[in-house]
Amino acid sequence: MLLTPELLNRLTPLEIKARQIVEGFISGLHKSPFFGFSVEFAEHRAYHPGDDLRHMDWKVYGKTERFFVKQYEEETNLRCYLMLDISSSMHYRYYAQWSKLRYAVHLGAALSYMLHRQRDGCGLVSFDTEIGEILPAKSTYPHLRHLYRRLEDILENDEETAGGPRKTASAQAIHQLAERIQRRSMVIILTDLFENVQKHEELISALKHLRHKKHEVILFHLLEKRSERELDFPDDRFVFQDLETGGELDVIPSQIRNDYREKMKEFTLDFRIACSQAQIAYEEVDTGDPFDFALLAFLNKRRRLL
Repeated sequence: MLLTPELLNRLTPLEIKARQIVEGFISGLHKSPFFGFSVEFAEHRAYHPGDDLRHMDWKVYGKTERFFVKQYEEETNLRCYLMLDISSSMHYRYYAQWSKLRYAVHLGAALSYMLHRQRDGCGLVSFDTEIGEILPAKSTYPHLRHLYRRLEDILENDEETAGGPRKTASAQAIHQLAERIQRRSMVIILTDLFENVQKHEELISALKHLRHKKHEVILFHLLEKRSERELDFPDDRFVFQDLETGGELDVIPSQIRNDYREKMKEFTLDFRIACSQAQIAYEEVDTGDPFDFALLAFLNKRRRLL
């Protein structure tokens, strides 16, 4: 089971509200770029023959002797796409209880449950070097169950050798998705950013492509901090293997630890700044933390920003 009753009870009172304007086709929780006559007053416009007289502002007429019609902002449901990295590096774990993939799947399951509870549509996109299966964003309960079944299928392959090595090409997959989503949506990307550092400019460019299409973008960077960020291994000789290429490197961690930590710190800061400049929400998640702690910390932080 992906979600425990205890976690669901803790999620119930929280809401994920889109921080930017999103489209929708039913009444919901999020502001729409379209004007209607249903919820929240936005502005006046001059009356045109044929306009519904029920929306005439007679108080303004009494003051100006001119006819104005009230316009309203609709509240609309959110379309969200969970973009899940299923490349081989996501199977990694050393100290953590869960692999990065298992952690990402549970995080995605929790978020999709919350979106469903507030009548928002949620879809699923899996990718490695390119986009695999795409489940469209829908808000129905049968669709949510179908999404969970797909996540369960992904978990069944949560082994380092499952299906052979699969490399990551996040930028290419994100560009593909940007061209395929036609309506403004929220895109939540769950990945470990495990690819050549030189390609991260391409990744930022792809994320900007989503923003150019008016989508809200949240990037969850999953990593096991103790091993991947701190290089906290015993003082011994290790052979590190690249899960995506099979390449090996013979290393004594204590000899390179300080330089490694500085490089990781520099890389993370640069990437965080680039995301901020592009108005992309960057969230670093330590898979060594309890799952519910990481999820609720993010939701509470986001609620304070809204």
